[in-house]
Amino acid sequence: MGVEIKVDGLTKSFGKQLIWRDVTLSIPAGQVSVMLGPSGTGKSVFLKTLIGLIKPDEGSIMIEGTDIASCSERDLYEIRKLFGVLFQDGAMFGSMNLYDNVAFPLREHTKKSESEIRSIVMEKMDLVGLIGAEDKLPGEISGGMRKRAGLARALVLDPEILLIDEPDSGLDPVRTSFINQLFIDLNAQIDATFLIVTHDINSTRTVPDNIGLLYHKHLAMFGPREMLLSSEEPVVRQFLNAQTVGPIGMSEEKDADELAAEKDLDMPPLPPIPLQLEPSSGIPRRHQPAPGQWCRENGVTPPPGSFLSANAGLAPGA
Repeated sequence: MGVEIKVDGLTKSFGKQLIWRDVTLSIPAGQVSVMLGPSGTGKSVFLKTLIGLIKPDEGSIMIEGTDIASCSERDLYEIRKLFGVLFQDGAMFGSMNLYDNVAFPLREHTKKSESEIRSIVMEKMDLVGLIGAEDKLPGEISGGMRKRAGLARALVLDPEILLIDEPDSGLDPVRTSFINQLFIDLNAQIDATFLIVTHDINSTRTVPDNIGLLYHKHLAMFGPREMLLSSEEPVVRQFLNAQTVGPIGMSEEKDADELAAEKDLDMPPLPPIPLQLEPSSGIPRRHQPAPGQWCRENGVTPPPGSFLSANAGLAPGA
């Protein structure tokens, strides 16, 4: 069962460089959320702050009644047991085989016997499709396999929160589709709270229950997938639909001359909202909304052609 993460007024700087200010959001328990943003907007810093690896300058992060932004090291150690983390490159120990990499958290944080550890490790490796590869070293396998091994390691303590940093980085579209399906299937099975940082717009349009966008040192928007995919907010609309017209430029924010040159241009129409990816079992996840539910409840007319199965695989703008 996942737990809610309540972030209030979070601010972080490195010296004189402000990363983001006054970030406030609630990541719903048991749901899949995605955090987006142009490069350099502090998405990975946000993940590291959530798990207490980086201390914010201001604000709170409440998990199970504990503010991990200000709690003691002892309390932080206990709260971290709720987390599983999949780092961008898998973060495998190069001198250990995959089995020992996955077993590491169990040996570090529990008093389980080696037979119990073996049972858990093999279960998680089977879950991510790595049975038969347990004796391989990280340097002997592909990047996609390392990511799956990292995911197996993140799962061995049965976390209630999974933080996932750019799982599609370095993966081809087919492997990205497989790992997206794996996240949805895992959420259906373990009901954990997922927060995924990604740049992949197609994944963002089809996988999460909620989407957030960090931009220009603040949280531009966070909410249900359909809310952001139907948003007319220029930054949200431009980023989620991979368009060049809008306030975002090569250096994050366009200058006055670039914006003036675009002032008479019309934004391209919003593409249809695709159906959300479903578990392989065909049984909806506990927190999975019905297609179009948010739009109906909020009186929003979605773009033409939304929620039709033929649109589910379309690339943004197709």
